[in-house]
Amino acid sequence: MRELFGTDGIRGKANTYPITPEIALQVGKALAHVFKAEGHGFSKAVVGKDTRLSGYMLETALASGLVSMGMDVYSVGPMPTPAVAHLTKSFCATCGIMITASHNPSDDNGIKIFDASGFKLPDDVENEIEKQVLGGEINSAHISTELLGKAHRIEDARGRYIEFAKSSIKNQSLKGLKIVLDCANGAGYFIAPIIFRELGAQVIKVGTDPDGYNINKDCGATHTENISRLVVENKADLGIALDGDGDRVIFCDSKGKVVNGDRIIGLCALEFKERGRLAKNTVVITSMSNLGLIKAMEAAGIKVIVTDVGDRYVVERMRGEGFNIGGEQSGHVIFMDYVTTGDGIITALHVLKLMMDKGKSITELAGFMEEYPQALTSIKVKEKIPLENLPLLGKTLSDCEKSLGEYGRVVVRYSGTENKIRVLLEAHDSKDVDSWTLKLKSAIEKELC
Repeated sequence: MRELFGTDGIRGKANTYPITPEIALQVGKALAHVFKAEGHGFSKAVVGKDTRLSGYMLETALASGLVSMGMDVYSVGPMPTPAVAHLTKSFCATCGIMITASHNPSDDNGIKIFDASGFKLPDDVENEIEKQVLGGEINSAHISTELLGKAHRIEDARGRYIEFAKSSIKNQSLKGLKIVLDCANGAGYFIAPIIFRELGAQVIKVGTDPDGYNINKDCGATHTENISRLVVENKADLGIALDGDGDRVIFCDSKGKVVNGDRIIGLCALEFKERGRLAKNTVVITSMSNLGLIKAMEAAGIKVIVTDVGDRYVVERMRGEGFNIGGEQSGHVIFMDYVTTGDGIITALHVLKLMMDKGKSITELAGFMEEYPQALTSIKVKEKIPLENLPLLGKTLSDCEKSLGEYGRVVVRYSGTENKIRVLLEAHDSKDVDSWTLKLKSAIEKELC
């Protein structure tokens, strides 16, 4: 296992290793080194952040490391992760950096890195950056004064992304739609309401008053009870909940019922297929997606490819084989025709456009699949011992798989961003889901807690 990088950049408790200003400084230096910075005016990095207080500390340290090795820095302030990915391409930058811990609490933070094309870095590049940070030549490297980089603040970055997002649906009017929009007090707090209002939707906004500490706190995509209640109270057409860095989205219908990423991926894939736009007639999902989605897609004649958990693995498969729709149940939905990563705002725009085009509610559009009973449990662990070294858990897993057969499945994996193990149980009968979840949880607690 790597020391710094997880499945989605570097992440941890702010001001505690590795999310310290010292490491951020070294990451900046390592990035400039690995991307072969050529000095002021020739190499540049776009740097954005979410609304966590610790973002100021990390932004300053990263910028210092970058400019000290000859990379110009273009800071765009609080901005969704997909906006930073887009602006990296728009600015013809060498790389893009997003300071965020996504849906995690405010006392966490992290660093996500994009290449010049707006894609997350492959493992080999991350490994080289980590190698340099932990003992490479950059620790003692210095460049001549005339090659030092310069830091800039880009004032119109928000406007650039706002116009890009609206253009993804050709600025179609959303007049007549009433939505509740929860921005999680995160990176989308300012621009998301503007986008939907400019296109004509009536917007009831919440989670748009960040104070540095309240990002994701009882709001956003991880706390959909907020929008569910507000949609019903305000008689809105639907609710839209972003996460802290705006790269994923969860919906609820007019009755407050949650509509997750699986249903959004599926309804968009069906629409693309109907219009002849679904590349290679294929959709890419992860092993956490519901079996009901797979069966519904196959019934519609759409091929399903399943990857490991993590939107980066979905993107890698899509990019490598030319697919254009994929994502995760958690709300990361990737429209490769427009973006290089999950984008909660653009996903929401496409769903709203589809509602307008077909004159249907999100309930009707999302009713194409029958969900299998499913339970996802997260358990804090003391350490991440390889699963093959846990005999009790291994036997319980084997027994579970034999019992469920082809009518269910179980996925056990460690979180790539937190000290947790996750258990996904799925079966035709909810009683099987409950009983096997308890047995697996008991085994985990005995061997890992």
